[in-house]
Amino acid sequence: MFRVLSKTQTAFVVLSLQLIYASSAMAESDRPNIVLIMADDMGYSDIGCYGGEIDTPTLNRLAADGLRFTQFYNTGRCCPTRAALLTGLYSHQAGVGWMMTDRGHDGYRGDLNNRCVTIAEAVRPAGYSTYMSGKWHVTPHVKPDGPKDNWPVQRGFDRFYGTIHGAGSFYDPNSLTRDNTQISPSADSEYKPETYYYTDAISDQAARFIKEHKAASPDKPFFMYVAYTAAHWPMHALEKDIAKYRGKYDEGYGVIRAARLKRMRELGLVSPDWEMTAQAEDWNKVEHREWEIRCMEVYAAMVDSMDQGIGRIVDALRVTGAFDNTLILFLQDNGGCAETLGRSPRNGLLARPEKPSLPIMKVGELQTQMIPPQTRDGYPTVMGPGVMPGPDGTYIAYGRGWANTSNTPFREYKHWVHEGGIATPLIAHWPAKLKQTGKFDHQPGHLIDLLATCVDVAKATYPKRIGDREIQPMEGASLAPAFVGDSIERENAIFWEHEGNRAVRDGKWKLVAKENRPWELYDMEADRTELHNLAAELPEKKTALEAKWNAWAARANVLPLGTWRGQAKAASFNKKQKKFTLRQGDDLSQAKAPFVEKRALTITATLRESGDGVIVAQGGTAAGYSLYVKSGKLMFATRHSGKITVIAASDRLPSEAGVRAMLSRDGKVVLQVDGREVANGKTPGALNAMPSDGLQVGSDANGAVGEHNAPFAFPGKIEELTVQVANK
Repeated sequence: MFRVLSKTQTAFVVLSLQLIYASSAMAESDRPNIVLIMADDMGYSDIGCYGGEIDTPTLNRLAADGLRFTQFYNTGRCCPTRAALLTGLYSHQAGVGWMMTDRGHDGYRGDLNNRCVTIAEAVRPAGYSTYMSGKWHVTPHVKPDGPKDNWPVQRGFDRFYGTIHGAGSFYDPNSLTRDNTQISPSADSEYKPETYYYTDAISDQAARFIKEHKAASPDKPFFMYVAYTAAHWPMHALEKDIAKYRGKYDEGYGVIRAARLKRMRELGLVSPDWEMTAQAEDWNKVEHREWEIRCMEVYAAMVDSMDQGIGRIVDALRVTGAFDNTLILFLQDNGGCAETLGRSPRNGLLARPEKPSLPIMKVGELQTQMIPPQTRDGYPTVMGPGVMPGPDGTYIAYGRGWANTSNTPFREYKHWVHEGGIATPLIAHWPAKLKQTGKFDHQPGHLIDLLATCVDVAKATYPKRIGDREIQPMEGASLAPAFVGDSIERENAIFWEHEGNRAVRDGKWKLVAKENRPWELYDMEADRTELHNLAAELPEKKTALEAKWNAWAARANVLPLGTWRGQAKAASFNKKQKKFTLRQGDDLSQAKAPFVEKRALTITATLRESGDGVIVAQGGTAAGYSLYVKSGKLMFATRHSGKITVIAASDRLPSEAGVRAMLSRDGKVVLQVDGREVANGKTPGALNAMPSDGLQVGSDANGAVGEHNAPFAFPGKIEELTVQVANK
């Protein structure tokens, strides 16, 4: 039965509903939007608000109106950092203790496991929309037709635009994906800039997500993860941004380092008592000075471009009215990168040819390689001194001297867990709630704290189980108390392990060691640049911290130490057999494969119906060799501690041929076809480590040794193949 209400009663009901709606809206608005922004391969002192000379006005403003953490840490490497950031666990607990290679141990699967949840998976049940723009890099499955269970949309994100792989060209990124579909910038109907540049694309798509969210779900909060690839190699930047830095770095490493340290001390970021670490390279001995200067000019332009893009994201927040109640967090994934990729000539090319020499790529054809062999218009990729970085078709890292500058005033680089590898800026900005504007927070923090912070401010519930899956407990502590000047409630010390490099930070004390080296002990209040080792003076402190690290490593899937190398015990290696007669399809485990560490080897094979693919490969992305055909040419590649060297024939291989590859102990390589030498070159030497992956004939089934994607199966016939290993 229905009763008609009087005007007074109706007005009361309407008012009551309005109050209920207003109360609900207040509760909803009390939960902020969250924008988590991460840069790639940048040092502690690069951005202006942390002492750098690079122009970063957007970040500087966010810092001036927000809070800067001075002792925040990452893991020292890209994919472990992303795993820890996304899950609130140490990277080994999430399955990504090293890179995207399965080392046969749960801590080193190279693939995000299902015993963790991402930030997106944690906050979406609390009513958040979730978006991501940029670099993913927590799964080895990057192919468009491969498994997608660990792609962003399957791990909690409503929308995704970015790359599944970890690195590549800024003009034509590999594994570029919108939601679950891989795309090419050349045929993307949704985004058509005059010049495609990946940093701009990441920024523009992030801003687009914010505006589309406002139109579709104005009453819902959102979480957005923006993961730039700037300033990771290759040094690619638009000319308009490079021009801004012409002449800025002409005086070299030392002058820039000294100026940065002076500004850092004036800002209060570093103590005047901390000494500057040694300079890595002598500017007076730089042979290709104009090239070195250009490398840093391009690097600075990459950071500048990223800051411009963050400005567009901030503008989108302002335009949609979301700015005041948005928590913005900015940080970096590891310290400056001293890797030397692209700093030597490739395939004998010393400059870009005047005319294209390769077939033009089809519109819509996907770029599938980290190092593209060519531009879309047919120019080969060039590297090395004299090849000025910046434009499409170049592929160069900025080198150790500038990485040392980026990490001012700290020791070491990406890969290591001394401060130069793991120290990152962290800027927090939240006008509605953050009360420490313009201040520094000196409490130590770590990536594992970011999920805890997001769950806290989002008023979300961290799950103990999802279905029949038990979820590991959060490791981090919420940073929210620091936003109002309180102490972070951290119960445990902070720990690291990467490539055998290990550390623990407990209060002011840090215990740290490089792989297979003794522990070093530092008082981080007196000596954060790690120049005065106190291990011998304070043996009890060293022993206590070492015990804490050992206990953590045992529970966090870190042990056995050295698993990242994937090596079996030496006793299980096949050291006695010197000659291996193999057939197409043979797949030898590491224990049964040739023992090639520090030994010369010769490969011979007879090919029929030859085409592009792997003839034989032993190893993966860390160590190994591969004999293969690519673009119709015979090639031989080696990996030494991850660094690739490729020797390539200049002529096309006949469809039927006898081939031979010889690698000597001093690194000399000779390639022969039907008894005729077709190429020779030099690698760093015989393999410096026994490859962790086994040997395959006719494919490279695991991590690819050569410049191709696994498995790169050989399409023709491989008749009897032999691998001959020399004695010591």
